[in-house]
Amino acid sequence: MSRTFARAANAVAFATGRPSTFIMCCLLVIVWAATGPMFHFSDTWQLVINTGTTIITFLMVFLIQNTQNREGAALQAKLDEIIRAL
Repeated sequence: MSRTFARAANAVAFATGRPSTFIMCCLLVIVWAATGPMFHFSDTWQLVINTGTTIITFLMVFLIQNTQNREGAALQAKLDEIIRAL
């Protein structure tokens, strides 16, 4: 289970860190904003973007934490190796 999560976290971190992903998200927000007049800037129209961004933010927090934990462990292992070598 842990190995599967690590693989998925790596894949998502790689995909979300690409410029094309950022551009795609910007385009999505522009499309959402452009549809505002069509939906009369309704509460449901606003709820769509609020819900989407909240869910993505919630999930990304865990992926970022996982990435930082693994990076910290790798750094600690390298530092331990350097200390032992000296």
